[in-house]
Amino acid sequence: MKHLPRKRFGQHFLTDGGVIDAIVDAIDPRPGEAVVEIGPGLAALTRPLQQRLGRLTVIELDRDLAQRLRRVSGLQVIESDVLNVDFSLVASGLGATKIRVVGNLPYNISTPILFHLLGHAAVVQDQHFMLQKEVVDRMVASPGHADYGRLSVMLQWRYAMEPVLDVPPQSFEPPPRVDSAVVRMVPHPEPARVDPHRLGELVRVAFSQRRKLLRHALGRWLQAQDFGGDFDLQRRAEEVPVAEYLALAGALAPQRQDQAAASQ
Repeated sequence: MKHLPRKRFGQHFLTDGGVIDAIVDAIDPRPGEAVVEIGPGLAALTRPLQQRLGRLTVIELDRDLAQRLRRVSGLQVIESDVLNVDFSLVASGLGATKIRVVGNLPYNISTPILFHLLGHAAVVQDQHFMLQKEVVDRMVASPGHADYGRLSVMLQWRYAMEPVLDVPPQSFEPPPRVDSAVVRMVPHPEPARVDPHRLGELVRVAFSQRRKLLRHALGRWLQAQDFGGDFDLQRRAEEVPVAEYLALAGALAPQRQDQAAASQ
């Protein structure tokens, strides 16, 4: 029976053989590697990946598709919402210190998935994802570019990223209304040591009024944190390099910890 794409799951199935081959070549899977595919769908990427790997773990929310996938030899199927999956536990269950994560992510929840994976970057060798091209542009944007924002800073803190391939709508069934792209994400071996929640809050505040100078929103927020350090607030959020946001977040954390200790 033909599977009908389900809108609530954001399903757009990749059907272009040339694009599929190019993605698999970019991933370059090797036999024995621990690879996890998010949203395998109708197995367009799953089959060639499994053929090269020998075994493959897939995460599928759609019950009907998960049932189909269980019939494929060499597949371990995790039937779950990916946002509920502990990738560190998955790596441990596979007996791997590092896993490779791939997938054609549902565009309606792609950003939450990326942020969810941030917490498991320590067990990830690399990630290759098909995403809305607009999202990929934001992920890899440089300071001073209109696409540079919260997503850029949070992901560039933890990953080196590069666009791999642009994919037109006609490569899918049904075709999405947007262009797509494949991005490669490789965790930095020694990322800056910062509190991710503190960094996330700082960056959210900074970009909350991106057309105004930072002295407005971020300046007031820093005052509330009793921050007495030096940070140039006569800029807009999009002008500040990732390294400066990381340095500011790092400067805030010890100060807040000292205050907490003093209050006990």
